[in-house]
Amino acid sequence: MTRTPSVSCVFVCHDGAGRILLARRSAGARDEPGAWDVGAGALEFGETFETAVTREVLEEYATPPLAIDLLGVRNVLRADPPSHWVAVVFAVRLDPAAARIGEPHKFDELGWFTADTLPAPVHSQFAETFALFSAAAPAR
Repeated sequence: MTRTPSVSCVFVCHDGAGRILLARRSAGARDEPGAWDVGAGALEFGETFETAVTREVLEEYATPPLAIDLLGVRNVLRADPPSHWVAVVFAVRLDPAAARIGEPHKFDELGWFTADTLPAPVHSQFAETFALFSAAAPAR
């Protein structure tokens, strides 16, 4: 375990019409295989947040963002496995027809969902991220 927090760009992809894109984590995922989750990736040295989000969205969903909006920041402390992340959370609008699995070694299914049709199980960090997204919904 490192003793320094890492920075992650977390993104809730949406279609601008009330649906969000979630990916089901495959057996090869770093943690919580089988759980549905939003996208995320580590900020690399020298990157802006927007550059990191664009890179990660392209890697995970094989399509570029149409819009990127900052939602907030979370301090994520996990005991198992031990980790500490500063999660900078974004809303990212995508073309739903263009999104597809870009990293099949990490994800085995994608789906577009509304707040009342969310799949189960969701990742342990999903609820707090989705709360930030939901609170900002009128701004999108």
